[in-house]
Amino acid sequence: MAAEQDPEERAVVRPLLTDLYQATMALGYWRAGRARDPAEFELFFRCCPFGGAFALAAGLHDCVRFLRTFRLRDADVQFLASVLPPDTDPAFFEHLRALDCSGVTVRALPEGSLVFPGVPLLQVSGPLLVVQLLETPLLCLVGYASLISTNAARLRLIAGPEKRLLEMGLRRAQGPDAGLTASTYSYLGGFDGSSNMLAGQLRGVPVVGTLAHSFVTSFSGTEVPPDPMLAPAAGQGPRVDLAASVEVWLERVCTYMGLGVQDPHPGERAAFVAYALAFPRAFQGLLDTYSVRRSGLPNFLAVALALGELGYHAVGVRLDSGDLLRQAQEIRGLFRTTAAQFQVPWLESVPIAVSNNIDEGELARLVQEGSEVNVIGIGASVVTCPRQPSLGCVYKLVSVRGQPRMKLTEDPEKQTLPGSKAAFRLLGSDGSPLLDVLQLAEEPPPQAGQELRVWPRGAREPCIVTPAHVEPLLRLWVQQGQLCEPLPPLAEARALAQLSLSRLSPVHRRLEQPELYQVALSEKLQALVERLRARGPQ
Repeated sequence: MAAEQDPEERAVVRPLLTDLYQATMALGYWRAGRARDPAEFELFFRCCPFGGAFALAAGLHDCVRFLRTFRLRDADVQFLASVLPPDTDPAFFEHLRALDCSGVTVRALPEGSLVFPGVPLLQVSGPLLVVQLLETPLLCLVGYASLISTNAARLRLIAGPEKRLLEMGLRRAQGPDAGLTASTYSYLGGFDGSSNMLAGQLRGVPVVGTLAHSFVTSFSGTEVPPDPMLAPAAGQGPRVDLAASVEVWLERVCTYMGLGVQDPHPGERAAFVAYALAFPRAFQGLLDTYSVRRSGLPNFLAVALALGELGYHAVGVRLDSGDLLRQAQEIRGLFRTTAAQFQVPWLESVPIAVSNNIDEGELARLVQEGSEVNVIGIGASVVTCPRQPSLGCVYKLVSVRGQPRMKLTEDPEKQTLPGSKAAFRLLGSDGSPLLDVLQLAEEPPPQAGQELRVWPRGAREPCIVTPAHVEPLLRLWVQQGQLCEPLPPLAEARALAQLSLSRLSPVHRRLEQPELYQVALSEKLQALVERLRARGPQ
């Protein structure tokens, strides 16, 4: 497959980002004359993450980009030659040099889809040697992206639809690649934006950010702005010395708050003035560098009210320490009384943003009824997934030359489902998912309104279900190396995720002790499984 110009090329995974045993198996296949045998693998997970009952499919965009650029360079082949036996036939390395994904076909769930244990996120078919080499990179690309999306979705469910959630975890991520992936797929999972500019440039994630404590502490208060003059927001009227106006407002604010004008830190105020001059339409105050009540708030109010006289409205304040919920309530109270005192009603609704090691528990506290928090920045808890660091995806062979293959093991949970398969979601009359059905690819699809006899996984007996609607899950995205349809943009995948979650039953959507969602096998697939189990190792 010819590689196309791609603005994301710098982020593409390279073929040697894989395990050595993929190369040793490739040599084994080639030596046995089986390199071009048609084969199919499925990528799936066995248990939902975080003790929940759902996951979100993600990473397809990255997988397709990887497949379209897959090619072993001379340096790659030379390295492989250095780690494989020295007497390896040189013809094998010539075979590797010619490899690409022009014979690879991929079916997958659209990004943002709900996915459950055992249901393939990807089905990858093509020449055995090639699709074997793809295993580790595809697992890496899908597993982390899906884990991040699911983690973000859980945080969004806790926060509810009204609070703004911002991902701020790049500096906490396990490396730059993980940081970019986390910023991208936390957005898919329901966050509103990210601090990561590269995610904005490459993937269109809305980027957000204002200032840090270092900006505030860099000012001492002796600095004189080179140009303190600011024109009114409407563009008409004389320019005003903002720094001087702030000092006038500071005296009024301090008198109202019962403070001395010497109490607020002059360096903090100088920092706020400098930021307001640079961003008069997007001024936000970071309140807790020194003291929220005695410094941050009066300095912010002085600058915000000086801007307000010119027609500009501050866009928010941020807290990064202390009891965030209590402080937000106190700040909102002060904004309301100050708005009434100075007759500036816009001040009442200035958004309050918080951050500081926020996890699921703290988030639930911050969004409780009566909370005055509007915007919540989350870092480590979204990008590192501390409750479960890996989704545990696997990539298993299901057919070779059209013949089903099944892993038989003493651990029943690790037994695989054989054969090339189709997957369907059976829906109730209200559009909510009832269960997912896996069946052999040659079987006719289930029909809405018709009884279907299926075997829920782990059950001893079949059950009968009559779906009101039937939804095919796996779509053909790549056929013989060619992209079949454009991949949906990230924002569309994000919308699909939220829609899918809204349709999921509350008993499956709840985050603690949910009812497990059922995945079932068709009678024909169940019969094949039982036949292969009975036959045992051959």
